[in-house]
Amino acid sequence: MRIFRLFYIIYVALRFGLDEFIFDCQPSQNFGPSPNEESLKFKLLRGTIKGALCWRSKKLNRGVRLRLALETLGPIFVKFGQLLSTRRDLIPLDVADELAKLQDQVPPFPYKDVETIIQQTYNLPIDQVFSDFDQIAVASASVAQVHFAYLLDGTPVAVKILRPGIAAVINKDLVLLDTAAWLLESLSTEGKRLNPREIVAEFSMHTHSELNLTLEAANCSQLARNFPDKSLLVPEVYWDFCREQVMVMQRMQGTPVSQLATLRAKNIDLTKLARDGVEIFFTQVFRDGFFHADMHPGNIQVADDGRYIALDFGIMGTLSDNDKYYLARNFLAFFNRDYRDVAIAHIEAGWVPKNTNAEALETAVRAICEPIFDKPLKDISFGRTLLSLFQMSRRFGVIIQPQLIMLQKTLLNIEGLGRDLDPNLDLWKSAQPFLTKWMDEQIGWRSIVKNLRTELPYIAKNLPKMPRLVRQFLNQQTVAEDEAPIRLVMYDLIKVQQQQARWQKRLTLAIILLLVLQVAGVVAFGFVAI
Repeated sequence: MRIFRLFYIIYVALRFGLDEFIFDCQPSQNFGPSPNEESLKFKLLRGTIKGALCWRSKKLNRGVRLRLALETLGPIFVKFGQLLSTRRDLIPLDVADELAKLQDQVPPFPYKDVETIIQQTYNLPIDQVFSDFDQIAVASASVAQVHFAYLLDGTPVAVKILRPGIAAVINKDLVLLDTAAWLLESLSTEGKRLNPREIVAEFSMHTHSELNLTLEAANCSQLARNFPDKSLLVPEVYWDFCREQVMVMQRMQGTPVSQLATLRAKNIDLTKLARDGVEIFFTQVFRDGFFHADMHPGNIQVADDGRYIALDFGIMGTLSDNDKYYLARNFLAFFNRDYRDVAIAHIEAGWVPKNTNAEALETAVRAICEPIFDKPLKDISFGRTLLSLFQMSRRFGVIIQPQLIMLQKTLLNIEGLGRDLDPNLDLWKSAQPFLTKWMDEQIGWRSIVKNLRTELPYIAKNLPKMPRLVRQFLNQQTVAEDEAPIRLVMYDLIKVQQQQARWQKRLTLAIILLLVLQVAGVVAFGFVAI
């Protein structure tokens, strides 16, 4: 069956003219051979395919054709296209913009399958778990769907259920995706530069994490704990009912953030809503290092009091303290137009090679960022700015950090959300006070107090041991100093032994060579005598 699926994928790719991505791409000057150096076999293959499929219509541009092909191939390929749209460092901007339109919406699976999964999960009939269960799904995606229900005590809940057999389907399609990526790398020089197998591996990691709903429940619970003030509303998880295939959570009542007319009718302040969105985003990233990485409008609602409601926690991003520090430092340097510090921060973080010319990097960053300052959000395209930065990054050998890819995706979602709610929102002015305060907490007196609180138990535990530990350290230093002359003599002896071993090896080879020559001479003399 897998071979037939592969043939179908190839058919769809050819039908929508996706061979253009392999055969018509112009090789980079810095990567691989020029078009004149293409192999004869490659030219013959390109000509054969173009001749055999000359009937195809290519009125639509390449990005639209790729989007339609992914939609034809099914939900897993749609999700892959969504991830691909975030990799603007690897794919052309027009293709990324078109792939961003992909929607992960598929028809719901039958209610009888829902009943079967519920009964298998709890070993109970559905009416002994829920007093009422809505048979019509309120949301349906490629991996799972959601139904409204009531617990036996009357609590209204939302129940998320994995699609039956989805794990096997995903695993098969992931193998085929990896095969397609391998073919792309093998057939195209530009394909090697795009590194499609890395993208497939990243997609596989995120997709597999969505196949265990207890992981999503844990993400939801963690995000709720990070906002105890309820500035971001997160549904409560009912752990007694959560399993790998089923997740039960609090039912949230809100208006989708994309329904602007309804929000205005409810007297929601859209300008404040836009500012709150920026602050919540930076709070998740820099305060917590744990952020919702799938913040498209379908996963965000607004409560009647104007607070955001977060939904769907299958994809979350994390950042280490080191990532947060250098990221905040870069953001603040951008906001302050201190491009020199941007360059130095990149070098110190290891995001560019250590021998990078800081002055040249500073000049390149200034040329990209200076034109966008003092402009409202409606006049700024973060997508194009990011593309320019990534093009610059390739020139300077910048290593794209995997942990920042999800952050990039979320930033683009925030950009779209901000444009819809308040086109005049100034992202820089909204974010700068937050980041300034955060950096002050990291390197100011607040940071010292915070670190002392964290380390106090360790200090209290080890302080009585300090005299003994210091004495042990001094004794070790004394022994090391006493043994230093002996160690030097041993090093000299080892060097002499190594040198002798090398000479012995050479002498042995010389003897063997002489023996071979002698034998060859005897044999040759024998032939002459005969």
